Amino acid sequence: MGANNCRAVKVIDVKALGLSSPGEEIVELKLEYPGWNNGWRAGQFVMIRPLAWPLDLVWGRPFSICNADDTSLTILFQVVGRGTERLLELKEGDLVNVWGPLGTFFSKPVDRPVLMLAGGMGLAPFCGYVDTHSQPENLKLFFAHRPPLENYPYKSIAGNVAVEDIRETKPEDIQTIIARVRELVKEYADKEGLVTACGPMPFLRTVWSAAREFGADAELSLENRMACGVGACLGCVAKDDDGHHTQVCTTGPVFKATELSLED
Repeated sequence: MGANNCRAVKVIDVKALGLSSPGEEIVELKLEYPGWNNGWRAGQFVMIRPLAWPLDLVWGRPFSICNADDTSLTILFQVVGRGTERLLELKEGDLVNVWGPLGTFFSKPVDRPVLMLAGGMGLAPFCGYVDTHSQPENLKLFFAHRPPLENYPYKSIAGNVAVEDIRETKPEDIQTIIARVRELVKEYADKEGLVTACGPMPFLRTVWSAAREFGADAELSLENRMACGVGACLGCVAKDDDGHHTQVCTTGPVFKATELSLED
């Protein structure tokens, strides 16, 4: 959907929500809605490149669609390098190229319970997932994070669905998170629910391993680094269940757990 749909839109607002670690802001970027004729689905992503970027920043940057409506498109990102540092400098009225919506998306069953597992910035696609789901009472979010909750758009989700979170503040918290993720995946496997997940690779490996062990129906959104977003650069490959390379930007970013091999 929309692989060649590149449009220049204006910045509405850029707001730092908090710090994920010293010097690494978590930022909410709000843009004009690109006018996608066929809409968008939670789990899809966009590539963004400001028109004013110099030639040393040739490639756009990929971001999950956090949310969108008829007037705006919201992106959530963490400042981790040159590109995201420049995005933080954007001002109201600046123009950025947006191409998308790109990639696959999360399923939305209405007659089954859905578990949303989010690690850190993996919370982003679940904001739109909750807002666009017709049966939010069937949804539960488990959120593992390091910064305080107020640094994320957590309240918008917590006001609509069942939520649970664990904050990682010391090394032993990691094992607590792993144990709880495994418990939840088994619970949803036993009641034939859907498990959805987004977050850093160690977090996704835990979900993937548990889903295979307990036979859960699980969908994972990979956060591989991308340059083009349309399958031309081969920079975002992952291994499928047969051990072959597959492009995350065109065959993902959302995959069935049974389609992937995430072993170390």
